[in-house]
Amino acid sequence: MQQTDSTPLTDDELRGIDAYWRAANYLSVGQIYLLANPLLREPLRPEHIKPRLLGHWGTTPGLNLIYAHFNRVIRQRDREVLFVTGPGHGGPALVANTWLEGSWTAAYPNTTQDEVGMGRLFKQFSFPGGVPSHVAADVPGSINEGGELGYSLSHAYGAAADNPELVVACVVGDGEAETGPLAASWHSNKFLDPVRDGAVLPILHLNGYKIANPAVLARIGDDELSALLQGYGHEPYLVEGSEPAEVHQALAATLDLCMDRIDEIQLEARSAAQPPPRPAWPMIVLRTPKGWTGPQIVDGEPVENTWRAHQVPLSGVRTNDDHLRQLESWMRSYRPEELFDDHGRPVAALVELAPGPELRMGSNPHANGGVLSRDLELPAVEEYAVPVKIPGAEDGEPTRVFGAFLRDAFRMNADNLRLFGPDETESNRLSAVYETTGKQWQAELLDTDNHLARDGRVLEILSEHTCQGWLEGYLLTGRHGLFSSYEAFVHIVDSMVNQHAKWLKTINRLEWRRPIPSLNYLLTSHVWRQDHNGFSHQDPGFIDHVVNKKAEVVRVYLPPDTNTLLSTMDHCLRTRNYINVVVAGKQPQPNWLDWDAAALHCARGVGVWDFASNDEGEPDVVMACAGDVPTMETLAAVDLLREHLPDLRIRVVNIVDLMRLQSEGEHPHGLPDAEFDALFTTDKPVIFAYHGYPWLVHRLTYRRRGHDNLHVRGYIEEGTTTTPFDMVVRNNLDRYHLAMDVIDRVPSLGSRAVSTRQYFADQRARHHAYVTTYGEDLPEVRDWRWTPR
Repeated sequence: MQQTDSTPLTDDELRGIDAYWRAANYLSVGQIYLLANPLLREPLRPEHIKPRLLGHWGTTPGLNLIYAHFNRVIRQRDREVLFVTGPGHGGPALVANTWLEGSWTAAYPNTTQDEVGMGRLFKQFSFPGGVPSHVAADVPGSINEGGELGYSLSHAYGAAADNPELVVACVVGDGEAETGPLAASWHSNKFLDPVRDGAVLPILHLNGYKIANPAVLARIGDDELSALLQGYGHEPYLVEGSEPAEVHQALAATLDLCMDRIDEIQLEARSAAQPPPRPAWPMIVLRTPKGWTGPQIVDGEPVENTWRAHQVPLSGVRTNDDHLRQLESWMRSYRPEELFDDHGRPVAALVELAPGPELRMGSNPHANGGVLSRDLELPAVEEYAVPVKIPGAEDGEPTRVFGAFLRDAFRMNADNLRLFGPDETESNRLSAVYETTGKQWQAELLDTDNHLARDGRVLEILSEHTCQGWLEGYLLTGRHGLFSSYEAFVHIVDSMVNQHAKWLKTINRLEWRRPIPSLNYLLTSHVWRQDHNGFSHQDPGFIDHVVNKKAEVVRVYLPPDTNTLLSTMDHCLRTRNYINVVVAGKQPQPNWLDWDAAALHCARGVGVWDFASNDEGEPDVVMACAGDVPTMETLAAVDLLREHLPDLRIRVVNIVDLMRLQSEGEHPHGLPDAEFDALFTTDKPVIFAYHGYPWLVHRLTYRRRGHDNLHVRGYIEEGTTTTPFDMVVRNNLDRYHLAMDVIDRVPSLGSRAVSTRQYFADQRARHHAYVTTYGEDLPEVRDWRWTPR
């Protein structure tokens, strides 16, 4: 790793940046400990200390150091910098710096830049009714939820995409660097286009320890670490030390080198007639002591530069006089009397070190993406609709048709829309987008490659974590995107979805945060059409996971055919502050509704399909379905029942918007009880064919009056490599089993339908014999079409 011995800071600059760092450190310690007496105007007493000491000190002084130095870079270069904090549990640092520069007070006017405001700042931290201990949505300037580690670098690259003038400073914690998501995201530099994208400057904050263990990258030696980072395609610079003046000079010089190198890379790429070779982007390894400037020894044990500095170095301050004296000595070591005036305001010299309001990192509009966000320009979706003269008469490939819509959406949104996925755009039948754009790629190109482009708008890497992180960074900074994935493997990002859902819930209550474009998932290659890949690829449980999140945030859609998918996606791409999950097949399947009927059905979210019903307002049974394959099996069952039991009155209800099943008091899309009762009745059996795990439908409807009459069929964890129809048979979702359920549940059928039920059971047995002999489905199943009656 390269090091510099340059000393670019004048004596005045050095004193100023050190004072700023000391001020941020003082404010950080005060947040962890103090309930009162913020300026230490009197000796500390136990009643000045919070009853519960929460927070993380160990990483905080390093974050404060980096923030202070980027203020200098911004002022001198007039550059727009977004600060992404990987060690997000270092929340005191970001809160301190945004208050010091004025961004916190701009967002929270009650927390003024004076003694009263400082007292409120201290009290609110990790306190009931206050703000979390980590860098959360509450913190101005943040886009990375710090409660979980691993996502900072992918967020940073997503933020830089299509932001050519933006520099994203991304601090990567050395503990965070051990996570799988972070390890994969180092490859993001192979996708960054120096012409149309901004730059990311990673800073590996190597302070040596996690909660109770050394950090791996801190113990492998400089040669191995340098080889690792160079192997990832970076040009690493090392800044290390424990003497503040020396570290200040080294970090200032190294930041200047890195920013100059970023400018060189971008200038060369943007002025060259032919794209230059992929650059080695600069990055910094910052090695400073954990808990730097804090207590060195506590109760006879070393603390600074050990794992003991990770959280609260002095834990017994309210009850231990020695700890209380050490805390006061620690805080006074920052010389607060030099940093704040008699009213508790930052002194003028500190105020001048912060950038102006338009460039300070805590006020960066990219970190409040809704401020910059523009609505998508979308083509008229009805122009892509497929004609449907007779329901179910012809098949369509829903995602292929949607791909054409998406292709033209890309044409209309040159820098405001991207598609993300793990190497599955072609597989998921969205390849029409390549008529407009390619797959972004900065690594080696071969003549045999297809659709790779340095300025592509499709981002594919076989890491769902990285795709998700890129997309989140893109959305959080105000742009629009779509994640297309196989249904079974989107589970890989479950925890990332958790954090994003919490972020959305939080910003809904923050007036200064503006709504951001929704996180949209298109899950295809789903459970019922993974018969060729087998059991490992068969899991519809992502829906269950998402439904656990706050109702104000989540939406789940199961469009049953091509036109309903078009209508659903057109809607989702226009929404904000949601997580939209859309599950739709890519394989040929019946088209049921023409455009007008599909648009109306999607607007309702649930409704009776009159063409398949004969109940005349008083059904004997309700056949409900949600999902494309369950819909087809339901209509095939209805076809069988109407052939064999023509007097049976059947109502078919299809559900596109799954959350319509909940009551209006539980979800904004929930059906009022009266409407639910009118659709499903309160006393008739409801045979419900559902795309996923059947118990979710029971959970969503357990408060409904007719719940005891509800009988749900869905995926019951039975799968293998087999035929499409055998998959539904194995899970009792097939047409014959649904028809048998009707016979079993409708009292009026009684013994008169015994022979019909036996016929259906025999058909299941016949299917088993046929499929195990010939390896394909029964001809009457494979070639079935809906019969209008």
